[in-house]
Amino acid sequence: MSKVSFADTLTGLDSAIDSAVEKINRATPDDVEGALKNISVNLDGFTALLSPSADAFADQIKNAARELTAQRFGRVVNLYKPLYLSNACVNACLYCGFNASMDIRRRTLTLDEVEREGAILRSEGYASVLLVAGEDGKSTPVALIEDSVRRLKGMGFSYVGIEVAPLSLEQYARLGEAGLDGVTVYQETYDRAIYKQVHPGGPKRNFDWRLATAERAAKAGIRNIGLGFLLGLGDYRREALALYAHVRFIQKTYWQTSVSVSFPRLHHTPEGYAPERHVSDVELFRLITATRLANPDITLTLSTRESPSLRDSLFGVGINHASAGSKTSPGAYSSIGSEDTAGEQFPVVDEREPEEVARSIKELGLEGVWKDWDPRFGPAVYR
Repeated sequence: MSKVSFADTLTGLDSAIDSAVEKINRATPDDVEGALKNISVNLDGFTALLSPSADAFADQIKNAARELTAQRFGRVVNLYKPLYLSNACVNACLYCGFNASMDIRRRTLTLDEVEREGAILRSEGYASVLLVAGEDGKSTPVALIEDSVRRLKGMGFSYVGIEVAPLSLEQYARLGEAGLDGVTVYQETYDRAIYKQVHPGGPKRNFDWRLATAERAAKAGIRNIGLGFLLGLGDYRREALALYAHVRFIQKTYWQTSVSVSFPRLHHTPEGYAPERHVSDVELFRLITATRLANPDITLTLSTRESPSLRDSLFGVGINHASAGSKTSPGAYSSIGSEDTAGEQFPVVDEREPEEVARSIKELGLEGVWKDWDPRFGPAVYR
């Protein structure tokens, strides 16, 4: 197997991304029409769908994305909840509510508290959960993550993923043996200069270690890898092109690993930090539909960072995986309304209860599915 890493690939992409951005700027209505005639779209089609010229074809693009999503995934939206294990963090990410300099109440759940939170999610019908933690190896050691995964799997969760600090290949293999199904790791930005600017302190400053996280998890046999970037840190078109290449790299190099993509857009950031590049609703629509039409077989996820109306407009239109009823602080599900609630990572915008989200999904002619999957094959290991 080739030892080429995505970091090697990304290093040589600058000029190609420059050229692709120029194609986006120059794209014509004919380019968009050509893309819609050749689905799944290639890189040229992807650039056309990211262009302002695509806006005149919004209805056709929406219908194409809806049809393709239904063909590959059925008319369903899989629902999940994040379960925050800890908000302890040693990083200084300027955009994050868990920033180590923030004066918030820090809390790390015990295993019994993880079970208590999990029991609430199970009582609501959820069988898919994402375990989230800030980056603090002392407060959230791998052993705690491992035990939490085992505990949640033992409670009947069919899918347990994590979004925690990047780990080693050996640690991912250990978590895989405990039953871990997926690893989500946002690169935040594929631009090294911006990355350095927004990560002034902490181990997260190591761009290359984070970039290689998906590869380590795939080598360890974790079956699903979640990728994405924070919309608002840089030019979303350049980020989208880098993500396009990253998805292709994982699919080619670790073909037995499934890929999912999320679209976290910055709306609320700590005082003193304003995102450099706001991404509009129209641009978000372009990005999601272009990503679906270029990648028929990957899961596309949208969180409760977005408004109810926007989420409803995108369910089934590319988006086939969504959180509902989310809380973004540890212990929040069992301590709702309590003064004991720990600091949150970001405010939730779609505050609807899970059943309200499911009802909206049904009104769209779709079905909200609370169970992710039943494993039929053991994890593939790339050594």
